[in-house]
Amino acid sequence: MSELTKRVLFAVPAAALVLVVTWFGGRPFEILMGILAGFTLWEVHRIVTAADSPDFFPLSVLLGFTFWILPLLPEIVVISVSSALLLVTIWAIIDKKSEASGRWLSTLFTGIYAPIGFFMIVQIRNLGLETDGFWLTLALFFMIWGNDVFAYFGGKTFGKRPLAPKISPKKTVEGFLFGFLGAAAGYLIVYLLADPFPLTLWHLPAAVFLISIFGPLGDIAASKLKRLASVKDSSSLLPGHGGLFDRFDSMILSAPFIFFYFYFLI
Repeated sequence: MSELTKRVLFAVPAAALVLVVTWFGGRPFEILMGILAGFTLWEVHRIVTAADSPDFFPLSVLLGFTFWILPLLPEIVVISVSSALLLVTIWAIIDKKSEASGRWLSTLFTGIYAPIGFFMIVQIRNLGLETDGFWLTLALFFMIWGNDVFAYFGGKTFGKRPLAPKISPKKTVEGFLFGFLGAAAGYLIVYLLADPFPLTLWHLPAAVFLISIFGPLGDIAASKLKRLASVKDSSSLLPGHGGLFDRFDSMILSAPFIFFYFYFLI
């Protein structure tokens, strides 16, 4: 069986499952995103460890879990935990030469980076009334997928100038620009499918800009980490696709920015 066949056979039912759970929203969607966040956190832990910047993994898991349940915690607990994290991080930045400070910064990154992204996807699903959140989340998914597809084929067909040659040699400026068209196509598809879509076409340019800037940045950041760790994929969890971090790197960084954009509009 070819690698492409493996990818398609896994991607189609997986995408269908995600879309169905996204439609229902609520607890099932939160659980799905929480599972994805947990496995992605584990993959990031493996990468930073291989890159000789190990974290305190049990503490990374505790940080990720605490962040995920933050809305359920009393305000005094949130303030106390946030203050403690801030103080320890300030110490780690000042005392950056010690092994403990380096491990703490890796722990903070491992424990927070992926959970923030998936948590924000949940918050997008909870926006608005009735099915508003579903269409907004679908718009995020389709813009990311459209950006990736157009960037890949645009770069493969017209790409000449490298975008980040030392980090991701196959990425080109031309592919990056085609990604804007893909994100716009993704937004338009969901806009036409929805009845009605909670935003207007006037909101398309800013949404496309956010996705097309922060999506590739997330991809490049993941590529940099994997290059430092000398690994091709974050794991082998997904047949033909590598790991969850490989598939969601663009969405993890884009989701917080697109959430706040949608939030202020809704």
